[in-house]
Amino acid sequence: MEFLAELEDRPVGEVRQSLEEAGRELPVDSVLIVEILTRVEERYGVTIPADAQAASSTRSVRSFARTVLEAIHERALP
Repeated sequence: MEFLAELEDRPVGEVRQSLEEAGRELPVDSVLIVEILTRVEERYGVTIPADAQAASSTRSVRSFARTVLEAIHERALP
């Protein structure tokens, strides 16, 4: 939410509300998704694989968050 708010130059609360109103689908285009992925990877030191599973995760906020969390957990493993 933070990254999306920064990219859209809007308050986080406003972005959250628009996402909640949009329902399950993530209402952002593919260029914006790539920018968000880049920021997530840089901030958390993870790599989100460019595979079908990662691509499908960008369709909803919840599945995208789950993909990022899994990448963070994998990085933490020895």
